[in-house]
Amino acid sequence: MNQQSGPEIEERGGLIILAALSLAVGAISGLVCSVFRLTLQQADILRGAFIASAHRWGVGGFLLVILALAAAAALAAWLVRRFSPDAAGSGIPQVEEALGGDQPAKPLRRASVKFIGGVLAIGGGLALGREGPSVQMGAAIADVLARRFRRDWADCRVLLAAGAGAGLATAFNAPIAGAVFVLEELMRRFETRTAIAGLGASASAIAVAHMFLGVTPDFQIQPQAYPGLATVYVHLVLGAIAGLLGVAYSKAILGTLAASDRLHRCPVELRAGTVGAAVGLLAWFAPDLVGGGDAITQRTLDGTGPLAMVLLVFVVRFALGPVSYAVGVPGGLFAPMLVLGAQIGLVFGYFCDRWVPGIASGPTAYAIVGMAAFFTAVVRAPLTGIVLATEMTGSASLLLPMLASCFAAMAVPTLLRVPPIYDSLKQRLAQPAPPS
Repeated sequence: MNQQSGPEIEERGGLIILAALSLAVGAISGLVCSVFRLTLQQADILRGAFIASAHRWGVGGFLLVILALAAAAALAAWLVRRFSPDAAGSGIPQVEEALGGDQPAKPLRRASVKFIGGVLAIGGGLALGREGPSVQMGAAIADVLARRFRRDWADCRVLLAAGAGAGLATAFNAPIAGAVFVLEELMRRFETRTAIAGLGASASAIAVAHMFLGVTPDFQIQPQAYPGLATVYVHLVLGAIAGLLGVAYSKAILGTLAASDRLHRCPVELRAGTVGAAVGLLAWFAPDLVGGGDAITQRTLDGTGPLAMVLLVFVVRFALGPVSYAVGVPGGLFAPMLVLGAQIGLVFGYFCDRWVPGIASGPTAYAIVGMAAFFTAVVRAPLTGIVLATEMTGSASLLLPMLASCFAAMAVPTLLRVPPIYDSLKQRLAQPAPPS
């Protein structure tokens, strides 16, 4: 009869506690991030109704819209500056920095600023993603529970990553993507304890989220046919194009952040308010172009709208995303990237249908593949991108073209020696702040 030694029993007990805590972290993160999503949805509805009503008030309504959206962005920036500076931006670089050993203080305050500031910024029309605040809120919840149960640093680190993955899973109703994100982007290695915690947190987060958000994928599309082998070559071209545009987008993000740094003598609230006013001006004429962009992605996946309009929206959103991110309010990069990736794929599909109709897939299929490819080009996390696009659209039939496109999308920026965007953003965090 085998007898277990003391260290083996202790290790097994520690794993049981870690697994139980990961389920608790996921459930609480799923609840908080679901409420965050529902609040953002309501904010989008209220913003649209407000702008529609303001059109009946003439010039006064025009000025009111600009002032309201400017005030929302400025207030979000003030909350970050006043209460939790590390709540600015995506939150993913901050989580990665914390996993390196630099745990920021007051996680609940940080999560509160993320929640309120994210609603003000994204609900106010800035082109930012809900996943950034969700990831950091999930990590903050994990931080609190890990400290409360006096876990050692190794378990704290695993739970931080698992909580972040649970936040991402809830943000996009994509539990597998949340777990893969933990292993591929946050931890960057496969480890049994991390995998158990990541899977448990994402599973329990989605179990709770489904009670609030439903079980259907975020984007509704028609079932897609399995593409033939001949389409692989076409999708390699799509991936290369997405890679080049991903390089340009990464440089645009870093360029706008550098420009914002040069304006450090100008109060952050004024900078945010100015961008918010510009968003208000855009929203007055085209209210569907502002905000996180889920509605734009859905229309793109539907293949609706003339090609010229798709290109115009792409140009606007390509500029609006980096500018919105540079003001330092809570908000992520994933959702805006999915908008652009879908549009890249749709435009590519239009041209393929005209030039190579014999082997081309439909525009919707190209749009889905474009989402994964552009995400891969910017973030350099192909598995997360593929799983995310698959779960959000419910289309597992496009894995082969996604693999081909993501291969090219990852190779191009790597050959051009452009680092992944979160590596660059994390490097910025390590730099000293510009003098006042």
